[in-house]
Amino acid sequence: DVQLQASGGGSVQAGGSLRLSCVGYGLTLDDFGIGWFRQAPGMEREWVSYIESRVISTSYADSAKGQFTISSDIDKNTVYLQMDSLRPEDTAVYYCAAANPWTIVAGQEEHEYEYWGKGTLVTVSS
Repeated sequence: DVQLQASGGGSVQAGGSLRLSCVGYGLTLDDFGIGWFRQAPGMEREWVSYIESRVISTSYADSAKGQFTISSDIDKNTVYLQMDSLRPEDTAVYYCAAANPWTIVAGQEEHEYEYWGKGTLVTVSS
């Protein structure tokens, strides 16, 4: 049974940091492209960041550049999203997803992803 489990969300004040984790069960994350998305209240889900560990490739949405860092730990089968200098507008449910790296285009579209985790809530207060 394939599962992605996102965790690490919580409540922080503006300027704080959180590190989200995405653990794979039944799949090796290093074999996939892994994306982070988020969905703020009343908004559509949006792409945040992408990593393809095999080729050491990462990319970020403009809103995440310089603030978020995506990384992976192959031994732990985990992808991380380090989020610094958090702002109230970063409040959202954050999801990780896995995509076939041989068919993915840029990793920015939901339809490119095959497996999704349930999400973890990040709340940033001012």
